[in-house]
Amino acid sequence: MPHDNLDRVIALAGIYQAVHCVIQIARQGTTDTASMEPCIDSLFQVNAENVDAVFGEPGAVANGARLIVSSLTGVPERNLELTRYVVLLMKLERTLSGRPDLLTRIGEGIEAASLKREHFALLHPNLLAHFADLYSETLSQLDPRIVIRGESSHLRNPDNQNRIRALLLAGVRAARLWRQVGGTRWQILFKNKQILEDARRYINARSQT
Repeated sequence: MPHDNLDRVIALAGIYQAVHCVIQIARQGTTDTASMEPCIDSLFQVNAENVDAVFGEPGAVANGARLIVSSLTGVPERNLELTRYVVLLMKLERTLSGRPDLLTRIGEGIEAASLKREHFALLHPNLLAHFADLYSETLSQLDPRIVIRGESSHLRNPDNQNRIRALLLAGVRAARLWRQVGGTRWQILFKNKQILEDARRYINARSQT
């Protein structure tokens, strides 16, 4: 089925939201559960009816859309660290697309996680550890290697390490979705006015529900 600009901005917002959660954990040791849940939930959505449904309820990645607006307008401020990680995840997804063996392994890992979810809540440490191991076995072996910077006390915490890796896996999943619905880095460079308009439309629709 054809995809429109709004589909692309939802997928892009998914990347931004996952990265923002990573930065918060790395710097503060915690993140907003309501922002993290749609990212992790997206890993299970292999047969979603539409792009919005990949992240759960309508408007689930509104925080990511707000970050897009901030990135494009500088209001309240641009977060260059956030943008850098988003670009790295897009590059990592492109590398992954050329490795069918790793794509198969990730698919198997997600299938195994679906069985675990019958016994664990979405953000249960055991489930996040499963996704973290899957990331380490696959994506962490590829270039570019993503090095997360933050407070060492938070980064040394095993639970935080698992949450960060699980979110990075979710970010790559969103980057793959972005490309599947026709998203390209050229659009971010040359069609940012359209992206900004669609991000605001998505946010406004969420506020009216």
